[in-house]
Amino acid sequence: MKQASRIIARWDGAADLISQEKIACGAWKRAVGKKIAARTRAVRLKGSTLVVEVEDEIWQKNLRSLRYQILRNLERAVGPEMVADIQCIVVPPRIGPGRAGAEELELELRPPAGSVDEADGIADPGLRRIYKAARRRATA
Repeated sequence: MKQASRIIARWDGAADLISQEKIACGAWKRAVGKKIAARTRAVRLKGSTLVVEVEDEIWQKNLRSLRYQILRNLERAVGPEMVADIQCIVVPPRIGPGRAGAEELELELRPPAGSVDEADGIADPGLRRIYKAARRRATA
């Protein structure tokens, strides 16, 4: 069964109801999963490039290495023509309206109970392995 976002993306009258940018940004969480989506945010669609905010350079580097897998997932979600590339920009987490408060931010950065590594929170074993390898290279 086709996903609703893919059907809407191909519908001729959809532009009057919802923009391609909203469709692409809305498909981000499904394309990367809950754990990565919690640390990143799709903000706009420039042409066919999806602009994504990340917390730091490590996330930027890791998403760059996962780009083709994410693009395949986005293609499944919204169709092949909408998103052709991903651009990751570093925007550190801020405290203020629409952002986590100091206590929430501290809790978010802490690893889950019983876990010694933040990568253990990534459900997909392949993505977890790639993340750990990229982190090791970045900190070496």
